[in-house]
Amino acid sequence: MEQTSFWKSGHKGTLFSSFLYFDVSFMIWVIMGPLAVLIAADFQLDAAQKANLVALPALGGSILRLVLGYLTDRIGPKKTGLLGMVLTFLPLVIGWQFADSLGSLYAVALLLGIAGASFAAALPLASRWYPPEHQGLAMGIAGAGNSGTIFATLFANRIAEHYGTWHVVFGLALIPLCAAFLVFILFAKDSPNQPAPKKLADYGSVLKQKDTWLFCLFYMVTFGGFSGLANYLTIFFNTQYGLKPVTASDFATICIIAGSLFRPFGGWLSDKLGGIRMLIGLYGLVAVMMVIISTLPALGWTTCYLFIAMMCLGMGNGAVFQLVPQRFSEEVGIITGIVGAAGGLGGYFLPKLLGSLKLSSGSFTPGFLIFSGVAIACALIIAAAQQSWKRSWIGQGGKVSSAAGNHAV
Repeated sequence: MEQTSFWKSGHKGTLFSSFLYFDVSFMIWVIMGPLAVLIAADFQLDAAQKANLVALPALGGSILRLVLGYLTDRIGPKKTGLLGMVLTFLPLVIGWQFADSLGSLYAVALLLGIAGASFAAALPLASRWYPPEHQGLAMGIAGAGNSGTIFATLFANRIAEHYGTWHVVFGLALIPLCAAFLVFILFAKDSPNQPAPKKLADYGSVLKQKDTWLFCLFYMVTFGGFSGLANYLTIFFNTQYGLKPVTASDFATICIIAGSLFRPFGGWLSDKLGGIRMLIGLYGLVAVMMVIISTLPALGWTTCYLFIAMMCLGMGNGAVFQLVPQRFSEEVGIITGIVGAAGGLGGYFLPKLLGSLKLSSGSFTPGFLIFSGVAIACALIIAAAQQSWKRSWIGQGGKVSSAAGNHAV
C-alpha cells in the first residue's frame, strides 16, 4: 500500500530521469581516478601529480555545486540539468581528442567537476515532486546514482586496455551522456511547486551560524572521505601493491561498493539508534580502520579494512543528512547546498594529502594517520556539542525523523 501511494504521489519519469542523469554524471566525475594509473605511466607523473589528477574533479564539483544550485533556484532544475550535461561534453571531448599534456589533463580534471555538481539539479528535480512522507524513498532512488562510481572503476581501465589508449574512454563516455540527455529532455519535468528563489542574504545568515561549519566539517570527512578514496584507491593499490591497472581498479570497486550501498542504511539506522550516536560510532570506527591501514598490511587485509571504512563513510553520509534538516528545518535547501559543497572539498583534500605525503615521506602511512586524527576530532566535537543540541533542537539520543533527509550526496 505504501509503495502504491509512493508511485502515485510523484512523477515517475522525472524520478528515473534524475537517477539516470545523476548516475551517468557520477560515473564521468570519477573517471579520472582509475585512468590516472595509465595516464601517470604515459607522462611519468610523481605521487603529487597523480593526486592532482584525481583531486581536481572534486574541487571543480565543490565550486560548481554552488553555481548549479543557484541556477536551480533561478531557472529551475530541468534547465539547469540540461545545461550541466551540455557543459559536461566539453571535458570529455578535450580528453578524447586534445589532452596531450599535463596542463590539458589538469584542465579536463577540473572541468569534470561540472558532472560532479549534477546533484545540485538532479536531487531537487526529483524531491520537489514528492510529499514529505515520501521524500526519503524518492531521494534514496535518485541518490542511488552515486553507483555510477562503480561503473567507472569497473570498466574504464578495461576499455582503455582493449583499445590501447585511455583517450578513447573519454570519447565512449559521450554515449551514455547523450542517452541521459535525451531521456532528460523527454521525460523530466519541473514540479509545479517550485520554492521561491533564495537571496544571497539567506546564505549569509546561515553561514553566520556555528552549526553550519560543524556540519560542513562532518560532511567533508564522510562524503569527502568516500569520494576522495573512491578516486584515489586505484592509484593506492597500484602504487602500494604493484597491481596492474585493471586489477587495481577491481580492488577499488570492491571498496567503493560498500560506500555506495550503505548510505541509505546509514540514514535508516540513524532513525533507530540516533544520528548523534551513529556519527560518533562511525567516526570512531573509521579512525580505527585508518590506523590499521596505515600499517600497510597484506593486500587482502587492507581491502577488508578499506571495505569497512568505506561502509562507515557511506553510512555517515546518511547520518549527517538525517540531522541537518532537523537543525535547519527552515533553511534546508540552502544548508544542503553549502554542506554538499564542503563534502566536495573534502574529496579534493584527501587525495592531495595522501599523494603529497607519499611523495615527501615515501609512504602512505602519514596520510592515513592524519585522516584517522581528523575522524577522532569529529567524534569528540559531536560528543562535546550533543548536550546543547539536545536542549535546543534534537530529541533524545538524536532520534529524529529523516523524512526531509538525504537531500545531498
